[in-house]
Amino acid sequence: MIQLFKMAFRDLGRNRRRSFFSALAVGMGLALLLLVAAFIQGEFSSTIDSTIRLQSGHLQVRAKSYDESKTSLKWEDLIENPDQVAAQVASLAPVKVSTPRLYASGFVSTVDESSGVRIFGIDPQSAANDPYRDGMVSGSFLTADDREGLLIGQTLADKLGLKIGDQISLSVNTSNGDVDEQPFTIRGIYSTQIGGFDGITVFLPLAKAQTITQTENHASTIFVLLKDNAQTDAVVVALQSPDYQVLSWQKMNEIILQTETMANSYISLMYLIVLAITASVIINTLIMSVYERTREIGILSAIGMKGSRILGLFLAESSLLAVGGVILGLILGGLAIAYFTKYGFSIANMGVTGILIGNTIYTQLTMKDTVTLTIMTFVVTLLAGLYPAVMASRMEPVEALRAEK
Repeated sequence: MIQLFKMAFRDLGRNRRRSFFSALAVGMGLALLLLVAAFIQGEFSSTIDSTIRLQSGHLQVRAKSYDESKTSLKWEDLIENPDQVAAQVASLAPVKVSTPRLYASGFVSTVDESSGVRIFGIDPQSAANDPYRDGMVSGSFLTADDREGLLIGQTLADKLGLKIGDQISLSVNTSNGDVDEQPFTIRGIYSTQIGGFDGITVFLPLAKAQTITQTENHASTIFVLLKDNAQTDAVVVALQSPDYQVLSWQKMNEIILQTETMANSYISLMYLIVLAITASVIINTLIMSVYERTREIGILSAIGMKGSRILGLFLAESSLLAVGGVILGLILGGLAIAYFTKYGFSIANMGVTGILIGNTIYTQLTMKDTVTLTIMTFVVTLLAGLYPAVMASRMEPVEALRAEK
């Protein structure tokens, strides 16, 4: 076996440039696969993390009849005494933070423009709002007793040309189906680095949101963050009640999870295409080698080398190309992933909406993807050498010896 690899290494060295570029093709294929896998993993991990922190939490407690798509403000669809319910949820050991939130829809209007928004009524002191607090671009965060101020996102502020201290008109749907319009002062401008969120979300203190929507002492949901994501199902079971519905982050983000599954299916097809192109390069390289060494193969057969050993010789060559290509791929892919892990890839101007994808995507490569794609590339490269190896092993010695040099 060692002798076969020595011969294979020598044969590859006869045309070093061709061998190098063949291995490089394998390496570039693997590097591309690793980079794509890292982008997909980074995007969905970031999206799920952002959605949990900013919008869904690990779970939410809602009234049985509440329909999020309708943003209902009817009292029978809301949670009564939300502070009391939030305190009960917070008493569970796995719960990190539990806070009531009120959701409403409306319009922000200036002298010249207007824009549809979602209103989040929040408890400003809750740690659940740290992502918004930490993302303050200018101004100050809300206080619980503020009745005239609100927060807007950087994207919305840029769109409407607003700054700290400006007055705007906020029109909000109320619990009885009417629309209430009141003036507000912009206290602060925040940025979550997610344009789709920052462009439509306005924050009010919970008490003020309840007043303007005429939903006093009611909330749309109890927003819950856990100490450990793995405890989600256990907490959902513990909170089951005939009066409320308890939704996990998986249930609330089914579209994202389905999108991830669908994307992985399409990416798998892309993997096959890239590997097929890589395999064609290896097949071409080894077939050229077979034709160039026809007389040599005939001599080896004439002196007694069996077809199985000739087969093993060419498979050894393809395995050496695979090893070299894998090493190059890990180096090239590692460098590219390291760059995008640090600097990311900006999609701020691509108009991505609907799910909470950040303005910049950072790569995230898992050990599972690394091992899987490396093995896949090695095996495909090895199999690509099978046809040229079989072709060489089946050559008739007499015909091979008659071949011209």
